[in-house]
Amino acid sequence: MFYGAVVWDPWLIVAQIVCLQCLYYITLGLFMSIFVGTRVSRMSLVYLFDYATVTASTVTGRCVIGSFLISALAGAIYMVHLIERAKKCLDFSATVYIIHLFICIMYGGWPSSITWWVVNATGIAVMALLGEYLCVRRELREIPITRYRSSKQTPYLNMFFTDFLIKPCISILIA
Repeated sequence: MFYGAVVWDPWLIVAQIVCLQCLYYITLGLFMSIFVGTRVSRMSLVYLFDYATVTASTVTGRCVIGSFLISALAGAIYMVHLIERAKKCLDFSATVYIIHLFICIMYGGWPSSITWWVVNATGIAVMALLGEYLCVRRELREIPITRYRSSKQTPYLNMFFTDFLIKPCISILIA
């Protein structure tokens, strides 16, 4: 795809935002259930959207913080496959966390915990910077010119992730 020749497509941007937000919350829910679900008797949306649960004073709160930071790492990997452009990574990661802020405000009010703000600012930084780094590495890969298949095959997990998860999500949302 030639990026300079592509017209501005708002439906593609909205589909990318929706896919990235859904993948972020799926990952966050998975890590919350692994780290926090083993420590509490009942999981609820409080751990995802209430700022009071993001605290460094308890072990459960530290598990919540770890879940948010690992989800930011996963979000950077999602952006490599979903966004594909280094200069768009900051925009999309900020959009994910701004939408998360609005959901948190609707769920539990304005976040007054400094820990919540530090964790989410760190999450934006990790997602944007790591996403940009990985996208730049992908953009700077050599383009094979030979007619024959190269000996380096795309890893099966990467091919599965792109062909069977990301592309169908975008095509469903655009259609």
